[in-house]
Amino acid sequence: MPQPMHLTDDIFENEVLKSNVPVLIDFWATWCGPCRIIAPSIEELANEYSGKAKIAKLDVDNNQRTAMQYGIRSIPTILIFKNGQVVDTIIGAVPKAKIEEALLKHI
Repeated sequence: MPQPMHLTDDIFENEVLKSNVPVLIDFWATWCGPCRIIAPSIEELANEYSGKAKIAKLDVDNNQRTAMQYGIRSIPTILIFKNGQVVDTIIGAVPKAKIEEALLKHI
């Protein structure tokens, strides 16, 4: 079963900005309770949309450069990128259906 990709500051440009498919990124941290609540939804989406979109996670504590670059102030924050640009933002622990609905607009 495909798992979400674990992004770092170093691979962000190649894996996200240069991606030829939409990329959904869950900005999270290990200490964040709401992040743990949505984690199963992110994992399910990685499996369901394998090949159609990249589903990824970025730990904001270990990758502060990227988190700061995109103005991540609260987590979980989900950004959807298409053609190197942010095309959608979801902030907070939301149901899987809301995340999926946002992703489907860009596939």
